[in-house]
Amino acid sequence: MHHHGYLWTGPKERFDNEALRRPPHPDPPAAPVADDDVKAEQLLKRYREVAAEFPTSDLPPLETAYWLIKPPSSVRGTWDEAKKAAAWLGKQLAEYAHRFAAERNRDTTHLTMLVNSAAERLESGADVSLGCYLERPSYLSLAVVTCSPNRSKPELACPAR
Repeated sequence: MHHHGYLWTGPKERFDNEALRRPPHPDPPAAPVADDDVKAEQLLKRYREVAAEFPTSDLPPLETAYWLIKPPSSVRGTWDEAKKAAAWLGKQLAEYAHRFAAERNRDTTHLTMLVNSAAERLESGADVSLGCYLERPSYLSLAVVTCSPNRSKPELACPAR
């Protein structure tokens, strides 16, 4: 078992594009029956766009485990020990804390509790996903995904292999 770290920051409007943050349904919509079935054609076109873009988009997936299908270049670090992965989370939180939109999120006691909780969850084989609004409005997404295998999606391959 090991852990991969992911970080994304960007405009809130882009983060809110949930269609690119969820994997496409395993069953595509039905093909248009008639040449003039514009709605069915648009739906199928949108499905194909999402199916092509989801694995390559840098946006954080709605389900943390799906980070594993993103390009290997999106991995910010890999650790064999849960405490080291949690320490990376702590370092990222500390680096961005001055930009947190809410003052209460900057509290060092709160941040320490988040990191300690993350270490416990990672040690048990779970994933950790944290997010925080930044000024301007932007969003910070941090995730550490347990790999080989992932508890919630064991069928997903390790991006490092």
